[in-house]
Amino acid sequence: MYSDRRKTRSGLLALVFALLLLAVLAAAVFSHSGRDVSEESAAAIREAVRRSALQCYVVENAYPPDLQYLQDNYGLQINTEDYYVVYDCFSSNLPPSIRVIVRGT
Repeated sequence: MYSDRRKTRSGLLALVFALLLLAVLAAAVFSHSGRDVSEESAAAIREAVRRSALQCYVVENAYPPDLQYLQDNYGLQINTEDYYVVYDCFSSNLPPSIRVIVRGT
C-alpha cells in the first residue's frame, strides 16, 4: 500500500513537471513567432518605402527629400504606431538610407 502511494505521487509529479515544461516551451515559441512577424513587417515597410522612393526617382529624376513627400504624392502609408521609419536622403541623385525600427524594442 505504501509503494502505491509513492508511485502515484511520482507519477503526478512527473505529469506536473511535463505540463510545466510544455507551457514554458509554448511560451517561448509564441514569443519568437511574434518577433518574427514584426521583423517581417518591418522588412516589408522598408521595401515599400524603397520602391516608392525609386518610383519617385524614375518619374521626377530625383529622390524625394523626406518621407512625408512620399506619403503626400505617392500614396505611401506607414503604420507609425508600431514602427519608426528613419529616412535619410543625402542627395537627390543618391538613394536614401532607410531604416525601420519596431517600436517598443
